[in-house]
Formats: sequence, C-alpha cells, structure tokens
Amino acid sequence: MTKEDTKIESRDLNLWYGDAQALKDVTIAIPENKVTAVIGPSGCGKSTFIRCINRMNDLIKDCRVTGELIIGGRNIYVRDVDVVALRKSIGMVFQKPNPFPMSIYDNIAYGPRVHGICGGDELDGTVEASLRAAALWDEVSGILDRSALDLSGGQQQRLCIARTLAVKPEVILFDEPCSALDPISTARIEDLIGELKREYAIVTVTHNMRAGCESI
Repeated sequence: MTKEDTKIESRDLNLWYGDAQALKDVTIAIPENKVTAVIGPSGCGKSTFIRCINRMNDLIKDCRVTGELIIGGRNIYVRDVDVVALRKSIGMVFQKPNPFPMSIYDNIAYGPRVHGICGGDELDGTVEASLRAAALWDEVSGILDRSALDLSGGQQQRLCIARTLAVKPEVILFDEPCSALDPISTARIEDLIGELKREYAIVTVTHNMRAGCESI
C-alpha cells in the first residue's frame, strides 16, 4: 500500500484502562475506499481500537493512550486537536441500532442542523440524499414524520447509517453493526457497506468477511 492509498495509520499505539493494558504497540495502515475488518476473539481489543480512531475512549475514566494515530497527515492525539471536528469527520455506527426518539426526518436532520444547515431545500436534499445512500429512501419517503422507533431493527440500523452520512464524514466505523439483526437485515447492511466503500474509508469490527473486507 502506498502512502497515497493510506487513510489512517496507527504507529505503536498503546492503550490502558487504569493499570490494564488493552492495546499494545498496534502499528497498521488502513486504506482509503476499502472495507478493513478488525477480527479476533472476544475481549482482544477490537472495539477499543476503532474507538481510538474517533477518540471515543477519551470519555472513559482512567483511559490513557500513547503512540500515534495519523489521519490526513496529522496525529489526532496531539493536544490541540479539535475533537468535535474530528468526530464529525469520523462517523460511527454501533452494535445495536440507536435512533433518536424523534421522527425519521429529524434523525437525519439533527447533525446538519448542529453544523449550521437550518432548513429549506438544502436540509431536505441532505435528508433525501442520506436516506438514498443508506438504501432506505424508498421504504420511508412517505412516512418521514413518523417516529424512527416504529421502524424494524434493520431499518433502524440503516437509518443510523444515513444519520452518519448526513454530516459528510471521511471515515465510517462500524462496531459489529449486524450482531443484533436477523439474517436478511444482515445481508442488506453488508451489501450497503460494500457500496459505501466507493466513497469512504471503512473500518468494521465483524465476524463475517462477506463484504469484501481486508482483515487485520
């Protein structure tokens, strides 16, 4: 892999929760426009690693990180990094669907509103484009005012993907996104991830290599 192909680079990354070391000297390069799968036994640090990429581990008491994690040529663990801007550029989809208790439309519009898109055609266009990209528009276009909690589990997970896409990230992290879904919904999410790699660097914790992943 050339430097031009590398989106994320981890160099001697270590992480401790208190006195317990969860990651040790992790050095890898993650490419642009591919699905990179992090696989391994339960408790080996897979989710901990991908949460380093958007600094979600910062929220855990007594968590300490050393080493470098380079995105866009810059170590995101230097002191002056804007963590809010970082998390906007690195979306994350969690193990269980977590739609907000509001309408389908407002779930997608929430992030763009926070970042200054307040309404009108621009917001409507962002909502539609995000739902289309998540392969959900045809199923919900007539019910955007309904609660997102009324959707099925698979639809809720695709809604969460659309919500992530709405703020135009550069990287998308998936933490076992299909583990709570039925086989049909799982296949749809995996197919969707395979499509999204055309535009994003994707890192996923998974037990299934079906979506054309490169494993690490």
